Amino acid sequence: MLSFLYARQSGLDDPVRLRRAESTRRVLSLELNHNRDVDRIHGNGINTLDTEVIDGRYMLSGGSDGVIVIYDLENNSKKPQYTCKAICTVGRSVCRHVHKFSVETVQWYPHDTGMFVSSSFDKTMKVWDTETLKPAEEFQFDGNVYCHHMSPVARKQSLVAGVFSDQTKPSACEMVNVSLTGHRGEILSVRWSPRYDHILATASTDSRVRIWDVRRASGSLFTLDQHNGDKSKASSEAVNTAHNGRVNGLCFTADGLHLLSTGTDDRMRLWNSGTGENTLVNYGKVVNESRKGLKFTVSRGCSPEFVFVPCGSSVAVYGLHSGELITMLRGHYNNVDCCEFHPDYQELYSGGKDCNILAWVPVLRQPGIEDDETNSKRGGTQAAINPAFEDAWSSDED
Repeated sequence: MLSFLYARQSGLDDPVRLRRAESTRRVLSLELNHNRDVDRIHGNGINTLDTEVIDGRYMLSGGSDGVIVIYDLENNSKKPQYTCKAICTVGRSVCRHVHKFSVETVQWYPHDTGMFVSSSFDKTMKVWDTETLKPAEEFQFDGNVYCHHMSPVARKQSLVAGVFSDQTKPSACEMVNVSLTGHRGEILSVRWSPRYDHILATASTDSRVRIWDVRRASGSLFTLDQHNGDKSKASSEAVNTAHNGRVNGLCFTADGLHLLSTGTDDRMRLWNSGTGENTLVNYGKVVNESRKGLKFTVSRGCSPEFVFVPCGSSVAVYGLHSGELITMLRGHYNNVDCCEFHPDYQELYSGGKDCNILAWVPVLRQPGIEDDETNSKRGGTQAAINPAFEDAWSSDED
């Protein structure tokens, strides 16, 4: 660490390199934090988590019991051991607007914590006012809503894409319902590109992933092909398919240049989101027994980046571009259904069927050999002082 600080202070290194190196070290040292608990509110499995990006302080959760909870992640007690308190609960006993069945997805409005959106198996998607905890808008569908997603970059209009059962086309909802037709099976996952506000990706039980430009309703831009167009490697049924089973998970990288997909064929694939090319990164067997959408996530600000995927009662951590299985985060007593990465602190939160939300936190850095060697090279008593805390106006004449 001191060598990075010294190089940055001397102008030898870009500050971004130091930040990425420390973020990477923190992600690689993630472990279950026994000093931090999250209030246990849900009476059934936790399906979805989302942290807001404005303050990085509040987290939403939605469960199979139809309950939505808002947590305060900040340590107000300033003690090493603390509990992330549930500050608001939208439950059946306190709110008549609550979802009647399982909440499948919750998401903060990307530009303000005053609003969030939820979707449920009660065939509704609701836009909530955070202050009053009442729906400001409600969309009614013909089937169970499997998933929705709000564009993180759209500012001129708030685009929400939702997919529901018994339908083979996603809907982009603003105040007008726009349908995109192309899939032959139920759509299980949908994601907006974090790079372009008009690009949408959908995953379906027909084994296909389609990329759409919502400005045109004539059809998808292209369909992802696991064989990259080589028909000699595919059977007639597998042509233009992303997986050999249902595709139930999608996630863009933070820069929007790549798209990850997961399928019930126990495979995860990395795609070039611009060309649709399969990068052929081999992640090995990624166990996927989820009958609904799988909610996984990608790190931000690391070099290289990492993928966090629910895998049974654990969370598997993979290198994004290497495909290497880095570690398995074990702590849940039942299957993990969702995980959420906090980019400000390089922390991970996971929720599962055991009704628990676990916090995975980086291990604090201990003084190492590198730090001692760096200090010894500078010599004298001043060598023990971290240069980041030195007085810039002190005299070196002595």
